[in-house]
Amino acid sequence: MKLQDLVEQFVENVVAQNEAIFRGDAKTGNKHARKYGAAVDKLLAHGNAGRDALAVLLKHERMDVRVMAAAHLLRYRTAEAKAALEEAAKGQGLVPFGAQQALKRWEEGTWALDPE
Repeated sequence: MKLQDLVEQFVENVVAQNEAIFRGDAKTGNKHARKYGAAVDKLLAHGNAGRDALAVLLKHERMDVRVMAAAHLLRYRTAEAKAALEEAAKGQGLVPFGAQQALKRWEEGTWALDPE
């Protein structure tokens, strides 16, 4: 599977997960979380080429996509990922809360979405 296809799977499932959560449908949300998690795992298996493909999403139009990509790229693209998370964290709601939590875990040293 091409890296771009994996990036598209990531985007589709992050969006679908958030839409399910906002509808109160945790079961469907969890299904989509597993799917975007699998896409990330496949991207990361490609090493830095996969991370670079994911990094395009740091500029995505949707905040939820930017935040999820940034959370996975903190080790590899620290400055860019932190900037995306810090901007999102200024807001209110579920996605900004997720950004705040990712930053908190990073600062605590407990973040582990893409360990070396």
